[in-house]
Amino acid sequence: MSSLLIVNGRVIDPASGLDQVLDVAIQDDQITEIGRRLPRKGAETVYDAEGCLVTPGLIDPHVHLREPGGEHKETLETGSRAGVAGGFTSLCCMPNTTPALDTPDALTFVIDRAARSAVSRIFPVAAATRARKGEEITEIQLLAKSGAVGFSDDGDCIDSAGTMSRVLASVARTGLAFMQHCQESSLTRGSAMHAGTVATRLGLSGWPRVAEEVIIERDIRLNLAIGCRYHVQHISSGESVELVRRARALRLPVSAEASPHHLHLTHEACDGYNTAAKVNPPLREQTDIDALRAGVADGTITVLATDHAPHSADEKHLPFEEAPFGLVGLETALALYAEALVRTGAVSWARLIRLMTVEPARLCNLDAMGLGTLAVGGPADVTIIDPEQQWTVGREDLRGKSQNTPFLGTKVRSRALLTVVAGEVAHDLEPSRRKRR
Repeated sequence: MSSLLIVNGRVIDPASGLDQVLDVAIQDDQITEIGRRLPRKGAETVYDAEGCLVTPGLIDPHVHLREPGGEHKETLETGSRAGVAGGFTSLCCMPNTTPALDTPDALTFVIDRAARSAVSRIFPVAAATRARKGEEITEIQLLAKSGAVGFSDDGDCIDSAGTMSRVLASVARTGLAFMQHCQESSLTRGSAMHAGTVATRLGLSGWPRVAEEVIIERDIRLNLAIGCRYHVQHISSGESVELVRRARALRLPVSAEASPHHLHLTHEACDGYNTAAKVNPPLREQTDIDALRAGVADGTITVLATDHAPHSADEKHLPFEEAPFGLVGLETALALYAEALVRTGAVSWARLIRLMTVEPARLCNLDAMGLGTLAVGGPADVTIIDPEQQWTVGREDLRGKSQNTPFLGTKVRSRALLTVVAGEVAHDLEPSRRKRR
C-alpha cells in the first residue's frame, strides 16, 4: 500500500466548483480525503504544493501516438511519457495508424499494449470508416463495446455526405461523439499552408478557410435530424467559430476544440519554408487567432486539445511541400494555453483547468470512470502546476521520440511539476518538494 499527502496547494476542481487552499490525501489508486490541515501521520510521502495549483489530471482528447506502424516517430510508451511531463494523465489516441484502428482487434492491441507499457491512461478513438477511406462504415457498435471512446477518421475528412450521414446515425446509437477533421479535399488538394500573402510569396498553393467551414456547415445540417454528438477538431478559422457559436445557441449537440499553435502562431511562422510550422489545418492570420481566443472566452470552444503529431527529423527536413503536417505539443501545451488565455484575461485558471479536464472527460465519456475531477473515492489522477515557473522550451524538455515544434527556444511560464496517475507518481520535476516519512 502506498500513500501520498499533497499539502498547501490551491485545489481547483471545476467539476465541483472547489477552489481553495487544501490538502489532498491519496491511498493506493484513490483519493481518500480533501480538507484543511490533514494529519501527516500515516502518510508515506508528503508533497509540499505551496504556491501551486492542485488539479484533476489533465486530459488530452486528441493525440497521435503512431503505434502501430509509426513507432519511429512515437510509441504508446514514449507518447505517454511526453504526456505526463506536460501534466496529462489521460490521452485519447487517434486512429490514423498503420493499420488504422478500425477493428476490435486493433483496439484491443492498443489497450493491451498501453496497459503494459504506458505511464498514463490511454484510450483509443476508433475509425468511422474502413482504413479511414471515407467509404465503408466500420462496425461502430462493436467498436464501442470493444473500448472506443469516440469515433473519427482524423487526418482525413469524410467527404461523402451520404457516408457522413450514415456514420452520424450509427455513432448516435452508441452515445459517443464523432470527431470531425474538417477539410473539404477538393479545395485543399496540393495545398501546404494557409491561402494568404505568405503562400503567395513562397510560391505555394494556398489552403482556404472555406475548406474547413463548408464541412462544419454541411455536417451541422446533416445532423439536425440525427442528433449525434458532433465535435469539430482543431478549429482554425474565425468563421468556423461563428458557425459553432450559432449551432450551440440553437442547443445543437455541437462542440469544438482549439489547439495551442492555432492560439499563438500565424502563417508568418511558415516563412522561409519552416516545416516545423507546417500543420493541418494550417496556421492562419491574427484575426483567426483573435476569434479563437474569443470563442474560448465566451464558451463557444469548450475543449483544448494538443493534436500532438510527432514526426522524425528526416521527414520534417524534406522540402516544404513534401514534409508531413504536424507538431508535437504535449509538453508545451499547458504553458502555451496559459499564455494565450489566462495571461490575456480571456479565462481564469479555474476555467482553463475545466477546458483541460471536465470538458474533454465529457467529450470522451471518461467522466463515467470518475476522470476529470478530484473526488473522494475517485481515481487518484492529479496534476500539480506551478503557474509562475518560467522556462525556455528546449529539446531536453521534449520526452517523446520526436521534437518537431516551432516553439523550441520560446520562453514560457507555467509548468506541471508533479503528475500522479492512479496514485503513482509518473512525473516529478522538483523532487525536493516530496518528503518521505
